[in-house]
Amino acid sequence: MLGNRLARRLRHLQGWAKSQGVTCFRLYEKDIPEYPLIVDWYDGDAVAWLLPRTRDDTAEAQREFRERATNEILAGLELTPERLWLKDRRGQQGLEQYERVAQRGAARVVTEQALRFEVNLSDYLDTGLFLDHRVARSLVRRYAQGKRFLNLFAYTGSFTVYARAGGASASTTVDMSNTYQEWTRRNFALNGQRETAEHRLVTDDCLAWLEAGPAAGESYDLIVCDPPTFSNSKRMGGRTFAIDRDYPALLASVAAFLAPGGFLYFSTNSRGLRWESNAVPPGLEALDLGDRTVPPDFRNRRIHRCWRLQRCTGAEPRP
Repeated sequence: MLGNRLARRLRHLQGWAKSQGVTCFRLYEKDIPEYPLIVDWYDGDAVAWLLPRTRDDTAEAQREFRERATNEILAGLELTPERLWLKDRRGQQGLEQYERVAQRGAARVVTEQALRFEVNLSDYLDTGLFLDHRVARSLVRRYAQGKRFLNLFAYTGSFTVYARAGGASASTTVDMSNTYQEWTRRNFALNGQRETAEHRLVTDDCLAWLEAGPAAGESYDLIVCDPPTFSNSKRMGGRTFAIDRDYPALLASVAAFLAPGGFLYFSTNSRGLRWESNAVPPGLEALDLGDRTVPPDFRNRRIHRCWRLQRCTGAEPRP
């Protein structure tokens, strides 16, 4: 069942992907109850994440499911074993996003809407490019012309690459990881960009950076804030961050950086976040974008949630 499903999905999506200039996309996410896994296509390679199954109550049952899923994926996508990258989220709970899970170095360069990005298919829980934010990245590029752009919890800087491709006049990219900031620099280089005084990278805990407040005259016309659902990183000095609990304080901190007429795109993968209108900072209006920023290759229309917050002046663009 899984192999046939994957073969059909790949045939269905390849023409669409070519028309969109996309070489990586989602093929499968728990479509068949017996096969709870996620499969993404990366320009001839597949990355699959195994998810927990309640029926796999023994190590033998887990091994049998892993082998069966592997064989189905290889057959359905007509791949050789070295082109399949299998990851087991069941055995990696609690790992930080920044932690390596392997040292195989399977780096590739993929294309997304005329831009190029480095992905690592083997060494981390995630590949370096969140495919579900493809539409949101396009929105940023569309409205970036002449704007000052701020990218918070920036990961490998893909939103910044899009903003600069759209003509952003300045950008600040904030992430606490040296590893990912170096990755951002490589993504810049792949797209003919480089770090400059106008386009700076800040390696710091985003929460601490925000709490310090903007420098004199510092403000941004366009901000993306895509925080983790939870973090207790050692880099945070022993404190914890939980988006369901802390998002009102986070939005208040970000609002201090937002220019008059500016826009903030706030996104989360948490399904437990309860949005309260009184959490919107004074002077801002919020629009729930629903599933409008979820790409069409994602069957799961709740893969993330996204809001657009606007300073109450100026005309508003429509996604």
